[in-house]
Amino acid sequence: MRYITAGESHGPQLTAIIEGLPAGLPVSPEQIDRQLARRQHGYGRGDRMKIELDRVELLSGVRWGRTLGSPVTLVVKNRDWANWLEKMSPLAEHDGMAEAVTRPRPGHADLSGAMKYGHRDVRNILERSSARETAVRVAVGAVARCLLEALGIRIGGMVTELGGVCARVAAEPLPTLWERAAASELFCCDDEAELEMKRLIDHAKASGDTLGGVVEVQVTGLPPGLGSHVQWDRKLDARLAMALMSIQAIKGVEVGLGFEAARRPGSQVHDEIGYDPTVLERGVVSGYVRATNNAGGLEGGMTTGEPLILRAAMKPIPTLYTPLRSVDLLTHEPYEASVERSDTCAVPAALVVAEAVVAIELAHAVLEKFGGDSLDEIIRNRDGYLAAVRSF
Repeated sequence: MRYITAGESHGPQLTAIIEGLPAGLPVSPEQIDRQLARRQHGYGRGDRMKIELDRVELLSGVRWGRTLGSPVTLVVKNRDWANWLEKMSPLAEHDGMAEAVTRPRPGHADLSGAMKYGHRDVRNILERSSARETAVRVAVGAVARCLLEALGIRIGGMVTELGGVCARVAAEPLPTLWERAAASELFCCDDEAELEMKRLIDHAKASGDTLGGVVEVQVTGLPPGLGSHVQWDRKLDARLAMALMSIQAIKGVEVGLGFEAARRPGSQVHDEIGYDPTVLERGVVSGYVRATNNAGGLEGGMTTGEPLILRAAMKPIPTLYTPLRSVDLLTHEPYEASVERSDTCAVPAALVVAEAVVAIELAHAVLEKFGGDSLDEIIRNRDGYLAAVRSF
């Protein structure tokens, strides 16, 4: 499965085309819209979330609620487009009808992109590099979720840190934690930490500043053996890390213990293996069990059958209402950076985007492993593989 996105932040729409989905997969706009609404959720979001109210349109590849096996086209309209008809027009006669943005913002793609493409107006860069693009990636991720859920694979997550405040995560089943996170304005499972996070967001907003944080994505129901060890670009942990790092403002990724594994001796890191045939009666894929999951569900570039645990660190949004210093591209004189509409904190949104890109990469890995042109064929192939694993 592969996909490509197109569109600018203030253009008419964002578009994605997905190729390689099997036929017969149930997909509805409502399933996708739920994920789009989650992306717009969160304490600390800006006014644009009140403008857009994202909804998806299915333009191809789906008939009567099921995929056809042909490319699926998704569109998310930009409702603010009416106010940008001339400023973002593709027509030559509208050239010069908007003031050029010549003061690049520190922390953005503005300056590097302007130099790379030879633009003197950094709007030509910031429109595509904007995190607005993640709306349509969330839509693609929602379709990928449909495939994973049809195979019994579930994805959830939570915000574990924001502005330096760390949440305590109780030792409860993941579905329970996901429900608690869903009920939180910050997708946080620690009520006390959430109150402090909100206080920090309020303070940052009042001072024109921004905050970052850490999100954690968990996946259950994965069979062992997705991915591969035989080539560097087939290792699933590498592919997941790339997917997460492709999200705007993400600056670090961890799997399982992550950086903590480097601080411990091997005896406190590696997950010992046992065998318990009774777990097969409870629907577990394999009789091989691990007492711990420090590896985060991945070893040697492949899934182990344990829950997948991934974390991503998001830097503070670089558009500040108290602008940082910059330089004008035309005069080279020092100025305060340009200010575009922005959020104080978008860490909860980053969680939704992280879940989406993980879902996309896992859907690709599932199709790579089990193949098939229809959902029924994939399920048959999956069931045959699991039967072999259970007898291993």
